[in-house]
Amino acid sequence: MSAKAFLTPKEIVASLDRYIVGQDKAKKAVAIALRNRYRRMNVDKKLQDEILPKNIIMIGPTGSGKTEIAKRLAKLANAPFIKVEATKFTEVGYVGRDVDSMVRDLVEYSVKMCREQAKETVKLQAYEAAKEKMLDILLPKPLEQALSDHSETKEKMRKLLESGALDQKEVTIEVNYNTPMPAMHMFSQGNMDDMAGQIQEALQGAFGKNRKKKRKMLVPEALEVLQNEEATRLIDMEQTQRDAVILAEQSGIIFIDEIDKIAKAQGASRGGPDVSREGVQRDILPIVEGSSVTTKYGLVKTDHILFIAAGAFHVSKPSDLIPELQGRFPIRVELESLTKADFIRILTEPENSLVKQYSALLATESVSVIFEPDGIEALAEVALKVNSSQENIGARRLYTIMEKLLEEESFIASDNPGLVITVNADLVNKRLNSIIEDQDLSKYIL
Repeated sequence: MSAKAFLTPKEIVASLDRYIVGQDKAKKAVAIALRNRYRRMNVDKKLQDEILPKNIIMIGPTGSGKTEIAKRLAKLANAPFIKVEATKFTEVGYVGRDVDSMVRDLVEYSVKMCREQAKETVKLQAYEAAKEKMLDILLPKPLEQALSDHSETKEKMRKLLESGALDQKEVTIEVNYNTPMPAMHMFSQGNMDDMAGQIQEALQGAFGKNRKKKRKMLVPEALEVLQNEEATRLIDMEQTQRDAVILAEQSGIIFIDEIDKIAKAQGASRGGPDVSREGVQRDILPIVEGSSVTTKYGLVKTDHILFIAAGAFHVSKPSDLIPELQGRFPIRVELESLTKADFIRILTEPENSLVKQYSALLATESVSVIFEPDGIEALAEVALKVNSSQENIGARRLYTIMEKLLEEESFIASDNPGLVITVNADLVNKRLNSIIEDQDLSKYIL
């Protein structure tokens, strides 16, 4: 894809603004990193391999939007994306997940994406084939002398099927399924993650081959199942897997959360549970700087995967990471703590704002929720107070507050269609002030 065919940095930021409030520095950094990928695809072939992605560390408190920025960025780019937590990995030689598994997970997700895209390209062809199968199920096999009559009946049945006249008819179809194998639990050390998966697949292939199972369902559902089976049969899975590996290598994004938890704070004592922190960093280093990881789809190069790391860095700081790893994350952006004005914007502006979510949820029970401006301001004030007096969990605090505020209405909505709730400052203060004032109670409830 040419650079001009993709979004400009300003357009990327504008798209992120639809879902994420503030944090302009972080949005700008990721927009440039994403655009640089498409710029790279348009430079001379000899230079392409030399231009490496500029990995990013996002520094900020929980709930400030670090993960959301990375997820929305991947959606914009239609790129394979996975989120991993640095604390889940262990140094080689310890029981736990090895760092290579993040690349294998990315490739698995990429294969899923490419398979769905490939199915989309044969969707119409698969639908026509599924209709033919459905007509064969609906009509019994004809005798030789009745072939002409059968053909005429089949065309009439086809028109009924296409018009939706048969949607309430129930049919019995044979569905492919794999006999499930018992889950295998193996210690993940070195490359054992991948080995466990391969052994599982081998056993599945040997003892759980595709079999047919009869199921009853309505015609539209049966058509969907048949269409999916036909699409799977029509696509070239080997080519799809090769495309997926290339997509992961060239466009993949890995978000490493809680990277501050594997940084050794200066002055901290050695040993204890922190013994493998530096070891994990050294294991992550070759993946971030570019190496080849063995997967069941072949070798995957990590040179051009974009890594976005994030952490609160309350105790440690980015300079506490080993120097080699620091050098592989040249871009650092600090996310700001959320203010009252930010909370008001978060509640109202994004396309998926909580105000819109709760209004839509209760509207399904014919209950109307009206949020007054002073009510939204009061909610923002409560969120700010609780975050300042307890652990600061950023915008996530709004979820607990909204849930508590509308708890009663959510409970009785099914039995009270037509109910109208006006969320104003009085209602917010009446329901939440007593909880805020009781510090012990608020720790448990908000």
